[in-house]
Parts: sequence; C-alpha cells; structure tokens
Amino acid sequence: MGGGMGGGHRGGFRGVDEDAQRKLNAEAPRIAGLGSRVVSLFSAYRWRIFFTGILVIVGAAIAVVPPLIVQRIFDDALFPVAGGGPHLELLAWLVAAMVGLFLLSAVLGVAQTWLTSTVGNNVTGDLRVKLFEHLQAMELGFFTRTKTGVIQSRLQNDVGGVSGVLTNTVTSILGNVVTVIASLVAMILIDWRLTLIAVVMMPFLIFVQRRVGQVRARIAGETQESLSELTSITQETLSVSGMLLSKAFNRQRTESERYQAENRNQVVLQVRRAMSGQGFFAVVQVLMASVPAVIYLVSGYLIAGGTGAITAGTVVAFTTVQARLLMPLMGLMRVSLDVQTSSALFARIFEYLDLVPEIQDAPDAITVDQAPGPRGRLEFVDVVFRYPDASAEARATLDGVSFVAEPGQHVAFVGPSGAGKTTILYLAPRLYEAKGGAVLFAGANVRELSQESIIDHVGIVSQETYLFHATIRENLRYAKPDATEDELIAACTAANIHHIIAGFEQGYDTVVGERGYRLSGGEKQRIAIARVLLKDPPVLLLDEATSALDTVSERVVQEALDEAAKGRTTLSIAHRLSTVMGADVIHVLEAGRIVESGTHTELLALGGLYAELAAEQVAASRVLDTEAAVEQAVTGGAPAPLADRRADRAPADSAGADAVATITAAVPLLAGPRPDEPIYPPES
Repeated sequence: MGGGMGGGHRGGFRGVDEDAQRKLNAEAPRIAGLGSRVVSLFSAYRWRIFFTGILVIVGAAIAVVPPLIVQRIFDDALFPVAGGGPHLELLAWLVAAMVGLFLLSAVLGVAQTWLTSTVGNNVTGDLRVKLFEHLQAMELGFFTRTKTGVIQSRLQNDVGGVSGVLTNTVTSILGNVVTVIASLVAMILIDWRLTLIAVVMMPFLIFVQRRVGQVRARIAGETQESLSELTSITQETLSVSGMLLSKAFNRQRTESERYQAENRNQVVLQVRRAMSGQGFFAVVQVLMASVPAVIYLVSGYLIAGGTGAITAGTVVAFTTVQARLLMPLMGLMRVSLDVQTSSALFARIFEYLDLVPEIQDAPDAITVDQAPGPRGRLEFVDVVFRYPDASAEARATLDGVSFVAEPGQHVAFVGPSGAGKTTILYLAPRLYEAKGGAVLFAGANVRELSQESIIDHVGIVSQETYLFHATIRENLRYAKPDATEDELIAACTAANIHHIIAGFEQGYDTVVGERGYRLSGGEKQRIAIARVLLKDPPVLLLDEATSALDTVSERVVQEALDEAAKGRTTLSIAHRLSTVMGADVIHVLEAGRIVESGTHTELLALGGLYAELAAEQVAASRVLDTEAAVEQAVTGGAPAPLADRRADRAPADSAGADAVATITAAVPLLAGPRPDEPIYPPES
C-alpha cells in the first residue's frame, strides 16, 4: 500500500534488466503529443485521481510522524530528561496517538489501493477495448502483412504493461518524493549532525543495492526466456497438429528429451536466481545494520564531549526515520527508467491506434437496400488491383477485369495459380480496395456503400474452414445468434450434415475441438456451409471450397454447395473443373486478365487455356487407354504446354529460369516420368 507506514512506494517496473529495457525503450516509435494523449485517458476519472493524490501525500507525511512521537515517549514519558519517574498519563496519550496514526495510515492505504487499482484497471480496460475495436476496423491487408504474435503482443504485453504504470508508477513517484522530503525534514528537526552522517553513507548503500538488483534482473530475464521456451515446446508438441506430427514420425521420445533438457536449464536458472547476489545481500545487510550503529557511536561521542544535548529519544527517533528513507530513495533513482518504459509502452499502443484503415465508409455511405440495382447483382468495370506490398515493377494482380454476375447466376473463375482468382473474391465484398475501375454491388459503387451493409449481404465459404473450440450449435450461431433449433436443423439438412450431427452422442452440443479437429474435412466444410445458410445472404462466394477434400467428400460437399447456391448470386473459384462445369458462365483468368469466357462446352470448343486445363487434369488422372482419346476430344489439338502459360513462370533467360533448368537436370523426376516407371493400374 503506497503511502502507508511502510515508508516506501514501489514503481511499475521492477526485476527487469535495465540495459535491455532501455534498449527496448529506444526502439519505441516517436508519438507527437504523447504526454497530453496519456493524460486524456484519465479524464473520465479525474476526481478519483485527485483524491488519490491527496491520500498519497497525507499517507506519506503521516509515515514520518510516529518517530517524532517515539522521541517524545522516550524523553518526556518513559525517561524524562528533567528527572523523575515515568509520566504514565502522557505515555498513554502518546501511545494512543501512535496507534491512531497507524490505524489512520492503514485506512488511507486501503482507500488509496482501491482508488489506484480502480482507476488503473479501468483505464487499462478502456485502452484494451479501444485498441481491439480499432484493430477490428483495419482492412484485411493489415493482417496479411502483420504477424499475429505482434498484434497479440500489443494487446496483451503492452497494454498489460501500462497497467502497472497506471496503478503504481505515478503514485510511487508522488509518494516517494513526499516520504523522502518529510523524512529529511524530520531527521533535520531531530538532529542535523546525525542527518549529515546518515546522508553521507546513503549513496554507497543505494549503489550496492542497485548492483544486486541488476544482477538478479539479468538472471530473471534468462529465466523468463527459458520459461518462454518451455511454453513454446508445450504449445508446439501438445497441440493437435504437433501431437499428430510427433506420432506420425515417432518422435515422442525426442520431444520428451527436448522438454527435459529445457526443464533442467530452468531448474539451474531458478537456483542461480535464488543464490545470485547473496554475498552482496550480506554486505547490504551489514551496511544497513551499520548505519544505526554508527549513529549510536557518534551519539556517544557527542554526549561524552558535551557538544550538544542528545537524548535516548533522539537516537531512537532518528534511526527509525533513517530506516524509512532507504526504499523511497531507491525508488526515486528508478523514476527515469520507469517513465521511459511507460512512455515506450504508450507509444507502441498509440502507434496502432493512429493507424488509419485503408478502407473506410464514406461520410454519406448508403446501405445495400438503398442501392439502385437488385441486391444480388455484382459487376466489375475495368478493375485494376495491386497488393500494397508488391513492388512497383511487378505486374498488377488484376488488370482491366470486367464481368457481370446477375442475381441468381453462378459465375466461376478458373486459371493458373497467381492469375488473380481469389483477389476477385476479396474485392467483391470490399475486403480489399480496387486501385482502378469500379466494383458495383446492387448497382452502386462499393465505395458508396457501408462495409457493414455489404458484408451482411455476402456469405463466404473458403478452403480453410475455421471452427471455434466450441459446440456445433455455438459455431453455427456465430452467423445468427438468435437462430432457433428448427433453423439450425434446416440449415444443416440443406448442407447435408444434419444426419451426421444427429448421430453424435451429444448431437448439436458436441464440442468440435481446436479448429474442428474432431471432425473430418468434409464435415467441417458442411458445417461452414450450414453456417452461411443460416446467414441467408443473396451473394455467395466460394473460394476452392472442395479442393482439400477426397473424391467422396468432394461430391457430398459439392451437393451441399449446389443446394446453398440455389437462388443466390454465386462467385466460385475452383482448380478442379468438375466442380464448375455447371456454372452459367466460366471466366478464365491468366496473368490478371480474363482471357476466355463462356460455358463449359463453349470453352472446350475454343481449344484455348480452359481446354488445356481440362486436358492437364485428365492427364493427371492417369486413366490408361482413355487419356489420349479424352485429351483429343476436349482440346481438339495440341496447345502449348500449360507450364508455358503459368502467370508466375520465370521469364526466359532469367535467373529463375536457369535455376529451374538446373534443378530439372539434376533431378530427372521433375522433368517427367522415367521410361521404366510402372503405371497403375497395370495393363490387363
């Protein structure tokens, strides 16, 4: 409790490596007007802060009064200087005064702790929510280029760090200053000569104490790093993915040995931490005990020499005040580092709060319902897009893409990797912003629509299904929190998953496990489809929703997708052409441009890139005796190899092309099957 009878106030940062902390502080961003912005965080709690300051000052001042009373007890009540026996009535009043001060100090300390804790944690909570909400408003591109660990560190470590600042550092500085000043004044009032002696010895004592703290802090840092490594090993090995990996390669013993080795290191560090500075502490204890002893010695010489009246009460009171002076002085010597560290933490937080989302609603944004066109209509008009982290020399991801998806129409996109298919799906709901051209949603430019309104009208099913570690019911209701049981069953029935859920012992209350690992890939994907169906959007975006599934699961999931797409505008991406053969129109992308458009039959008849993709997939199936005939039927000829048309292929005569040629020559398997390679199934 700051401001109590303990005579010392702890700051917000203790037990840290000072050199490492200063280096970290120096790397913090520079924020203009940081001080005023930090102060503004407390504006809602200014009266509580005012009363806290009063309590700190009063509590620190009260802490030095009891030693003065002790002087009166010894010199006037117990051993009167004027002679005679103890003055019991005066002694009773002085003792009552001391007890009253102790009681008052305790009450003030409790009140101060409650106020500082309330204010500090409320401001910390406000700051954490403010930062979280701001990050929620950032565009998708921010999260694709920023490590998740960095974002989590800002929310947890930095915001958690300022909690100590808000609850301790300010009151620590104020309380320590008042305590030191009051103690020095009291010491001077008691005896100025003894004050000089105590002050002369104090700097050396503080220096030794600081050196001990620095040694222990460095070992504490190593201990924390070792603990972090233990935690990392635990997370990596005992997660579902890590356990599958270790069991698949029979590495459980190796992982146990790795954990044991780091655990032994942790034990050694803990012992070093416990024993570090024990010699220094012995010296400190000697010095702390020596200061009163020296005071006693000097007092004896002064009394013997008759140079001034020093009583027993003077000596006892002085040593009592002097003992309370050490910790506040050490706290004040750390003020500079505490202030730097708190400023660095706030700077890193405000750096994120100052980020401006690249995609924001216009001041006069309208909703989709207010747009002039039908709700399910999507149109791209000469759209150009380049990702923010792409170099200036790199080609645009999309270059002049135009198409129209009418309400209820199924529009599919196919093409080589890197052609820009997924980017189209990101631009449609304005998860990214087109750099040129226009994206129209329900007849209005998406820049004129509110983002919330657009997302409310779009459902997305991606290849990587994300499920929370919760029940199936909770995962489904993420799309519609107030969904009834009948609505859940209807959505799951349409997604072809209800009969499986009904077979589980807990039914819809079955916990799916971390990232849905307790379910198969097809089951997870169908639950994701059911979740979208609960949302019931007029526009459906399918990003290779079946590419990671086996043939049987793909067929079942595709049936669920076909059911979900009925009556909705559907934009789908697929590498397996079998999943988009029934689309109303298929757009073939290459190097960011639409090079072909039409139905499956029309595109095969063209004999272009789509026909080539179809032939490649047929060839990959290795169906003997039919491959050549099917390829001839779907392509009508022999177009250039697909590898020559890949959007991400290295240019001829480039270093990348030379590297590919070198690897192919060194590893013949990359160039094609060996002449003697067996083909399955074997010929009958």
